Amino acid sequence: MNALQKNVSIELQTMIEEDGAKESNKQKHTGKYYKRNNLDVLTYEETSDDKSVIHNLITIQQNKVSIKRSGNVKMNQQFREGQITENVFYHPHGGIHMETYTETIHYQSNEESGSLTIDYKVKLNGQEERNQEIKLSFKEEESQ
Repeated sequence: MNALQKNVSIELQTMIEEDGAKESNKQKHTGKYYKRNNLDVLTYEETSDDKSVIHNLITIQQNKVSIKRSGNVKMNQQFREGQITENVFYHPHGGIHMETYTETIHYQSNEESGSLTIDYKVKLNGQEERNQEIKLSFKEEESQ
């Protein structure tokens, strides 16, 4: 099967709930979307506060999502519905151990757009568990 590749605009919203307080962050990026067989991939770059570039690679499969970040920040977080996964998030100030329990993954896409929602709980360095959610949407950019 031929692979599909498109330029897309990406909107990423993260929400963290800890001790009843909610924190939300929204970002917009331009990136690429690839589809091949049962594998969907999104790539984009973001610039951190110190102006360094972070490369993001999101791989989406049935009941499994992987978010790999490289650059000033390094991480390879796996989400598997109904399972616990572990990884280390590396940033300029050191590493943070992450234990993630993925509650649900909802993904839908078509030729022009897609949306992904992941609800999960995470423990950072063994601290109290907190609820988190990732909502990602993308749509094909209009050709010029």
